[in-house]
Order: sequence, then C-alpha cells, then structure tokens
Amino acid sequence: MERAALAEELASLTDVQWALPSLCGRWVIEDVVAHLTAAASVGPGRWLASVISARFDFDRHNDRRLAEHRGSRPAETLERFRRVVTSTRSAPGPTVAWLGEIVVHSHDIRRPLGMPRTPPVEVVTEVARFYVRRNFAVPSRTRAEGLRIEATDGPFAAGAGPLVSGTTLALTMAMAGRRAYCEDLTGPGVSTLLARCPTS
Repeated sequence: MERAALAEELASLTDVQWALPSLCGRWVIEDVVAHLTAAASVGPGRWLASVISARFDFDRHNDRRLAEHRGSRPAETLERFRRVVTSTRSAPGPTVAWLGEIVVHSHDIRRPLGMPRTPPVEVVTEVARFYVRRNFAVPSRTRAEGLRIEATDGPFAAGAGPLVSGTTLALTMAMAGRRAYCEDLTGPGVSTLLARCPTS
C-alpha cells in the first residue's frame, strides 16, 4: 500500500525534481527510489552474499544495489520501482523494520518535494514502537533514550525524561535521524533529540 501510493505520486515528477536532494544524506530523489527497489528485490541469501562481497561495508553494499536498480533515466527507475510494489522479498529482519524502510524513505522523498501525504497513523505507530525499542537499520532507540516521546495524533508514547511531542510521523522520522522533522516537534527534549541527529 505504501509503495503503491509513492509510485502514484512519483509519476508526476519532472526530471528536475528527480534530481533534487532527498533527506537521505548524499542521495537525490531518484537514488532513494532505486534503493527502495533494491530493498524489495533481494531475499536473505542474496542480501548476505552482497554484504559479504562488500566486506560488510553497508554503504558500499547499498551503493552497489542502488546502481543495479537505477535506470538510465527517471522513467525507467520508476518503472522498476512499480514492478516491486507488491513484492514480499526483504533482507533478514523483522517485517516492521522493512515497513519502516518504506515509511522513512517515502518521506525522505516527499518532504523536499512538498508532497503532503501522510501514511495512516496506525501504520506509522507500528514503526514508531519498533524504533523506540530497538536499534536496527538506524540507532533510533539510542536517539530516543532518556526522553519522553508522545504523539499528538495517535496512541504512541514511550520513555521517561524531557518531553518531545509531535505527530507520530515527525517523531518516527526524527528517531530515524531526519533533522528536518525536529522542526515539527515541541517540548524541552527537542534540543537533545536534534543533537543526536546527523548534520548531513
């Protein structure tokens, strides 16, 4: 459902928009889409083989897989993404971690482009609860440690300490290290959370 919604939105992008910086470090919008295609195209065995061949350098592993799934032009990259919209393949790990992958990376794309869609709060709540309990692909639990995190639009709440409040999506994105979403949060703990997010 989340992949399908993103694919529909991407269909209206211009070539200039595809080349805009995303919220995901050095990747532009098209890179993030190719990364999402890669994530939905590899099972545990092939993922492990790729990681081993990259000598456990996950940036190198991700760059290789991204290059494999990025097209020669944005329309081709989008078509490749459309082919995996219903894929159930993933690297090893809990299903909710890969749900988090699509939620976070979708908004790495949507925020710079000014796309307003927010996933259903129950979907994002599931990811937020996972992130606050466990460091997996991102050190989300470490970022939330010692803080009281409370959603203003749903049931998510966790931790003890200085308060950080905001939408479930903004809290989730901040725990994933996206500094831009700290602007949407309030409370005395926001400065601590912001300091724990990478600057680039």
